Amino acid sequence: MRVSATAKYLRGSTRKARLVTRAIKGRGVEEAAALLSFMPQHAARNIAAVLKSATANAENNHSLSAEDLYIADAQAQEGPSIKRWRPRAQGRAFPIHKPMTHITIVVADREA
Repeated sequence: MRVSATAKYLRGSTRKARLVTRAIKGRGVEEAAALLSFMPQHAARNIAAVLKSATANAENNHSLSAEDLYIADAQAQEGPSIKRWRPRAQGRAFPIHKPMTHITIVVADREA
């Protein structure tokens, strides 16, 4: 059985979040949670929260054991960008793009 959790509109670059999602894909849930807690990337904290939510969904809604779960899929999709303008010399303005990302994690139980 596959169970998912999604967090949308998280501030941060999608490219940087994909580095973290690639590192945990295919691992067991407990191993991935331990790995995320020691990663220096800012996106690791957001991904750890989504992983915790997906695990809780599997345990509470489908009566699955956390020890038997692994990460079947982890994706970081591009969200909208907040656009701002920075004043510069001689009346010019430079754009500032503040990116957002959508993170989806799918956990599944290991079939015996």
